[in-house]
Amino acid sequence: MDVSGGSGQPRSGNDESAGPRAHPTAPAADDPADAGRPEPTGPTDTGPTATGPQTPGGGAPDPDTPSPDTPSPDTPGPQERTPPGPGETPDATAAAHDGPGRDAPDAATGEPGPGAGGERDTSAPSRTPSDGDRPSEAPRHRAEAHTRGGDGPGRPPRRRPEPGGGLLMGRPFGVPVYVAPSWFLVAALITWVFGGQLDRVLPELGAARYLVSLFFAVAFYASVLVHELAHTVAALRFKLPVRRIQLQFFGGVSEIEKEAETPGREFVLAFVGPLLSLVLSGIFYAALLPVEPDSVAGVLLAGLMVSNLIVAVFNLLPGLPLDGGRMLRAVVWKITGKPMSGTVAAAWVGRALAIAVLIGLPLLTQSLGSQSADDVGMDTVMDALLAAILAAIIWTGAGNSLRMARLREHLPELRARALTRRAVPVQADTPLSEALRRANASGARALVVVDADGTPASLVREAAIVGVPEHRRPWVPVSTLAQDLTDGMRVSAELSGEELLDALRANPATEYLVVEETGEIYGVLSAADVERAFVKAMARPS
Repeated sequence: MDVSGGSGQPRSGNDESAGPRAHPTAPAADDPADAGRPEPTGPTDTGPTATGPQTPGGGAPDPDTPSPDTPSPDTPGPQERTPPGPGETPDATAAAHDGPGRDAPDAATGEPGPGAGGERDTSAPSRTPSDGDRPSEAPRHRAEAHTRGGDGPGRPPRRRPEPGGGLLMGRPFGVPVYVAPSWFLVAALITWVFGGQLDRVLPELGAARYLVSLFFAVAFYASVLVHELAHTVAALRFKLPVRRIQLQFFGGVSEIEKEAETPGREFVLAFVGPLLSLVLSGIFYAALLPVEPDSVAGVLLAGLMVSNLIVAVFNLLPGLPLDGGRMLRAVVWKITGKPMSGTVAAAWVGRALAIAVLIGLPLLTQSLGSQSADDVGMDTVMDALLAAILAAIIWTGAGNSLRMARLREHLPELRARALTRRAVPVQADTPLSEALRRANASGARALVVVDADGTPASLVREAAIVGVPEHRRPWVPVSTLAQDLTDGMRVSAELSGEELLDALRANPATEYLVVEETGEIYGVLSAADVERAFVKAMARPS
């Protein structure tokens, strides 16, 4: 079984951005010094306003305001957090996220405003400017960003954190293979159960039967790894990135980060795993023919033959998240032309399959073993427990597949260009009150600190503005509220969907400078805005 985990799932945020709101100290007329400055082309919205809680005592803004995480698609996972959740995460793969803060009243007007986190900033010490520091005439600035490094103008360097997920066993084909801690539990269970069977077939082994049983457990999971490597090789052949392979309590998971482009590729990608398990079963059967059945080698080969046959047949059942469910999804996708229709059909079949396993497996095993004898009660309890675990895994996996499908369906709606806030360039020594006045006058909602040449140097954090009381803003320079720009905080205005989320997740921050391919400033992107847009998109029906 493999799980197509997203690059990371976006997590919940607030629903909407705040509407236009004039700053209480803003004069009626615009600053004449701004007349000749190039006009940013980003979406028009309100300027950075005094939203959120004030700092007690009228002091400087609190530098320890927490920063919201950037939204992330790993976790049928995907991550995993497979996808999350599944597992990962998607991804996997994922730290806990509290989301942006709750809306708090405006510091000056009492109106509600969007809460947002902030990051500790030590780039510049707080100081109180003299009267001479207040600019009576704002200099003109070039709206141009200079990108140092990265993958192109405004694109952050592609840096993927190690996914983790247990004990690293190796990197076949460059894909990390992990053994989850739960595997050791199932290995001990297999050793105990198979050891009891060996005691009946080969009683002369004595205590050594448990060593043979442990070897069987390791060999069985090696077969599962071959099954997952079949998925991995097929995915890499179709140029689909594989995040990791993880051996877990019940089998393994190949976390494929992207969806196959065609139903034909989806079918092949799902079918190769059970096919390899059938091939392994045939190989063990052929190896068993010249071996004495009542020998250690004969018992091991027979066990591996049967276990691989069971793995193949079980994974061919037509319900998500099993490989047979993905094959069914590909067939429905091919017939309807809609991948979402295939996912819905295969997921509901998967849920029906979970109910069938829950009820049917104990009845089947009881009927097959009705003539054997003494410990029927214990066997019935174990069969029911096994059926409940398998049914829960299938039911949960089907639900995760539906959620991941909805996520991928709505990801293209996340576009950096549409979510970017209009920004106003200001110099480092500009008082916060003056910077806010300029932003409100031009209908902007973000501030970019530039040097004397107009090159962007840092971004004024919204959370830091929130913490400055109204009466102190004329005495607080914007440089004390800004975070220095790094290459990863420059993103292209053309990014959207998974590419946008990958860029933000690779370089977590609260705000990002959005630039055109030519290098011109387009505006500022808030991570909280991306989260809110994703939650709003996911709330709409598919």
